[in-house]
Amino acid sequence: MDSTTSRKRQFTPLDAAIIAALAGVIGYVIYRAATGLNYHWNWGVIPQYLLRFDTTEQVWKPGLLTEGLITTIRLSIWSGLLGTAVGIAMGLFRVSPSLFKRQIAGTYVGLIRNTPPLVLIFIFYFFIGDQIMTAIRIDDFIRTLSPTAKPMMEFLFGPMERFPQFLSAIITLSLFEGAYIAEIVRAGIESIESGQWEAATALGMRRMQSMRFIVLPQAMQRMLPALAGQFISIVKDSAIVSVISIQELTFQGQQIMTTTYRSFEVWTTVLVMYFILTFACSMIVRKLELAMQRD
Repeated sequence: MDSTTSRKRQFTPLDAAIIAALAGVIGYVIYRAATGLNYHWNWGVIPQYLLRFDTTEQVWKPGLLTEGLITTIRLSIWSGLLGTAVGIAMGLFRVSPSLFKRQIAGTYVGLIRNTPPLVLIFIFYFFIGDQIMTAIRIDDFIRTLSPTAKPMMEFLFGPMERFPQFLSAIITLSLFEGAYIAEIVRAGIESIESGQWEAATALGMRRMQSMRFIVLPQAMQRMLPALAGQFISIVKDSAIVSVISIQELTFQGQQIMTTTYRSFEVWTTVLVMYFILTFACSMIVRKLELAMQRD
């Protein structure tokens, strides 16, 4: 390890002072919230919404908040995968020699990025999503699921009676996030030096071969931090689908708050659950970045 790396990792007294100051501010805020507000805290109502005991089946089951967190994870994963596929395709179109492809991608990115996500969700869910679900006969698909396939589908997508709404939310989030991923892909590809393209051409590679074997592997390392940040944004942006009654974490928090009137306890718990999820994603991506750097 060289001296430069040692200096970068050194923990200075200034770092300690900043951490102590932040801890003091956080402690003061917590103290004021506990003693200064005219509010009677009751954290005892929260555990039942995290984990509950089913007396009928005599087993422990996830509470409403945990079920909402699971739905958020499902929604984020599927939206992230589909959004990444859309974003990569549109990103490649953005740097394509074909003017037609560039216009398609430019129109898509410009339209989505300049439309509020809430408006996009309403338009897709109420005007477009229903037509798509009817066209692909999603209700017939659900009815014809075998007893073996249904539990697997519910594990992957949640309750089948809410599958059309869940699928609409996935498609909407994917289209929204895909526009931002397309710009990340475009910027990553354009950041690769022109000499790399020239070297691939000199080796007799066609453009797609150069993109696949030379440019994209290098661009991916540069894109990874931004893609990771975008995936974390998907986790947070998934909260907006609560407006179409997708029972994710924010929706469940709203339902519990209106039932118990424990606003601070419920939303503090929801905040902590979101933070744990996004922080875990950040740690996973950091490990991946380090692994790619070693390679």
